[in-house]
Amino acid sequence: MEEWRRILLGGAVVEARRDGELLVAPDGRRIAVDEAVHLPPVEPTKILCVHLNYRSRAEELRTVPPPAPHYFQKPLSCLNSHRGSVVRPRGCRFLNYEGEIAIVIGRAARNIRIAEAAAHIAGYTLANDFALHDFRDADRGAMLRVKGADTLGVVGPGVVRGWEPAGQVLRTRVNGKVVQESSVAGMIFSMAYLVADLARIMTLLPGDLILSGTPANSRPVEPGDVVTVEADGLGALESRIVEGESNVSDECGWPPAASDKVLGVALGQALRE
Repeated sequence: MEEWRRILLGGAVVEARRDGELLVAPDGRRIAVDEAVHLPPVEPTKILCVHLNYRSRAEELRTVPPPAPHYFQKPLSCLNSHRGSVVRPRGCRFLNYEGEIAIVIGRAARNIRIAEAAAHIAGYTLANDFALHDFRDADRGAMLRVKGADTLGVVGPGVVRGWEPAGQVLRTRVNGKVVQESSVAGMIFSMAYLVADLARIMTLLPGDLILSGTPANSRPVEPGDVVTVEADGLGALESRIVEGESNVSDECGWPPAASDKVLGVALGQALRE
């Protein structure tokens, strides 16, 4: 396996190869992993995400998994990186972590078979698909505000090439405590299935991200919390929760809410669409 990270080095964006505890730039410069300023590891044209792709999550929310995946899209403006700050706007209460594994597209894919999907995958990375459930009533299932707010698309720390999903364990920690844990084998639809399914109707381009779903026990976090997503072979992706400087404007749009539906999903009690 080989891991590459996009970092800021000497004022320039550099794609560096990991060599133990060092990152090595193409010109030979080296920097310690812990000292590097990380950027999102790819520059996607789209961020595609699947709903309810772990059996444990479907069971927790007391819902029957669909016969085929349901998807939503996160805007590119929400992208965030390893050790970045995730902002919970003032006036909001239900910012949930969602540890995931993300597929990175390496070759353009359109109308491919499931068996061909692996040839179009560059590698895998970690993701934290943060959700601002205070706006779940406003979105009515569209997920634009819930999943699309600035800083809520955390990806990294790097892209690992040669990693293959085969029962590895995905974990999320909050302040060091394990809060989510599942084998990749707990997924309902495989990585290859997701790539082939999406490529039926759109062209997937190099760098595009497909977030493959989160297991049970997504819960709200508070400003000051440190959230870490990790998986065997993919390293660890860290975020710190901070509070926004101002309240969400009440001049227009739906206000943050705490309805039964919001509470049910944010606290993992039931799925009520």
